[in-house]
Amino acid sequence: MHNLPKCPKCGSEYTYLDGPLYVCPECAHEWTVGTSDAGKEAGRVVRDAFGNELQDGDTVTVIKDLKVKGSSSVVKVGTKVKNIRIVDGDHDIDCRIEGFGSMQLKSEFVKKA
Repeated sequence: MHNLPKCPKCGSEYTYLDGPLYVCPECAHEWTVGTSDAGKEAGRVVRDAFGNELQDGDTVTVIKDLKVKGSSSVVKVGTKVKNIRIVDGDHDIDCRIEGFGSMQLKSEFVKKA
């Protein structure tokens, strides 16, 4: 058989290697080689829509028109967002967008600039 570790999230033994990441097909959890739950405490990895790792202070570009909740305005494709902050939660980027103010974005709708 194979010597891949079990999934640290659900305990599945059916993990596989995808580039530098281990992937669990049952719960879709991904983690890097050599890390475990202890590695999560040091900080989780947030990736943009193209798989690039995002960090605090990065500049990103919006890749899709995003409706602003509670408003009729839209954040347009190509809008640059400077000095992002990575936070926990569903919307994992905290930022300030010119003309809109402070808001949170999902990393799946941005690319690293």
